[in-house]
Amino acid sequence: MKNISILGCGWLGLPLAKSLIAKGFSVKGSTTSLEKISLLQNAGINPFLLTLSEEEISGNMDSFLSDSDILIIDIPPKLRGNSGENFVAKIEQIIPFIEKSTVNKVLFVSSTSVYADDNSVITEATQPQPDTESGKQIKEAEQLLQSNANFKTTVIRFGGLIGEDRHPIRFLAGRQQLENPDGPINLIHQTDCIGIIDRIIARDCFGETFNAVAPFHPTRKNYYTQKAKALGLSLPEFDHSKTSVGKTILSDKIETFLGYEFQNKIL
Repeated sequence: MKNISILGCGWLGLPLAKSLIAKGFSVKGSTTSLEKISLLQNAGINPFLLTLSEEEISGNMDSFLSDSDILIIDIPPKLRGNSGENFVAKIEQIIPFIEKSTVNKVLFVSSTSVYADDNSVITEATQPQPDTESGKQIKEAEQLLQSNANFKTTVIRFGGLIGEDRHPIRFLAGRQQLENPDGPINLIHQTDCIGIIDRIIARDCFGETFNAVAPFHPTRKNYYTQKAKALGLSLPEFDHSKTSVGKTILSDKIETFLGYEFQNKIL
């Protein structure tokens, strides 16, 4: 039995932990919420209360990593609005603990925000040129982990995350003057996120970088209009006065290198 530690048992980390346990793995999971400890325990996860800041880690990180072969880092940066979080500093806090632990493989949940919206077609061979603060910090965090010789890191750059309880149309419905009507969508369903991570672990594919986006790229206007109609929501209205910008993320490597077939190709 392999032991896995998941740093961040949230919207993706918790169902991922359940999937890994069902496959016979022993899973430790972290949360920042005392109220979620019992939820993790009831799911068969060995729970840890851990809080990361730019200066320190609160909680027993040594025990959290002890005896684990793989660490999955799933802690998205909080850089929206006026937040000035230094996400890179948080990752720097983790690395010394990994180096002295039994962990020899790391899986870092990243984002396609490391690529600029320059209307190009993106593959893993594309050099990331992030144009947002979040993208810049995530790229730097990737580099910190992948350049460390003490463990092998695989980076998964997920597109926009959707699931049964999470979809951007619920935020966009009824809004006006939305930008980039002709920009392509780059989304991925929660079930595929979990399936891809399962496949990476099963095939021991560490030291790699993957783009993970469903092979489905209609325009924002077409997609969100149709999705609003299907769900009975107010239609969003788009601003056509400016040239649309975006990018088309290809996930061919997921399908060819991992042999993974997307379960949700039409979102």
